[in-house]
Amino acid sequence: MPTKDDVVRALAPFARRVAEADLDVPEALQDALNAEHPAGSLAEVRALLIAARDEGWLCPKTATPTLTFGRVSRPVPELSDMSIDAVDMAGKGAEHVHPNGEVSLCFATEGDPRFMGFHEGWVVVGRGSRHVPEVTGGRMLIVYFLPQGAMEWV
Repeated sequence: MPTKDDVVRALAPFARRVAEADLDVPEALQDALNAEHPAGSLAEVRALLIAARDEGWLCPKTATPTLTFGRVSRPVPELSDMSIDAVDMAGKGAEHVHPNGEVSLCFATEGDPRFMGFHEGWVVVGRGSRHVPEVTGGRMLIVYFLPQGAMEWV
């Protein structure tokens, strides 16, 4: 049974990596993260997240019948002031803005899904980006890192 501390410990190196990155060049960071840590190489992280989801505590809040979510950690110094959140989704989420950018780690859980057009792996949106997140073709479990936890709902 994974604990929140287990999940934070597993994701902390990624939070620190994202904090050191340039989110003003999202495509370059996305390419680098996918080369450094392809989703297929993260089987232990994926299994940990799926177990936490299945236990009900990773994504305890319901936004729609096909979207649940939850906060793993608020921004803290140990995570280089990144918040970590999780969403289990199929379909569309709510439109929002990322003043400081967003880095998402996506794992396919049903079908052949794409998050914002991308297969499982890392998806990066830059500072000031505005979007409606969407998973098509299936379902994904996504953890996302937000510098200073900054997100504005539209």
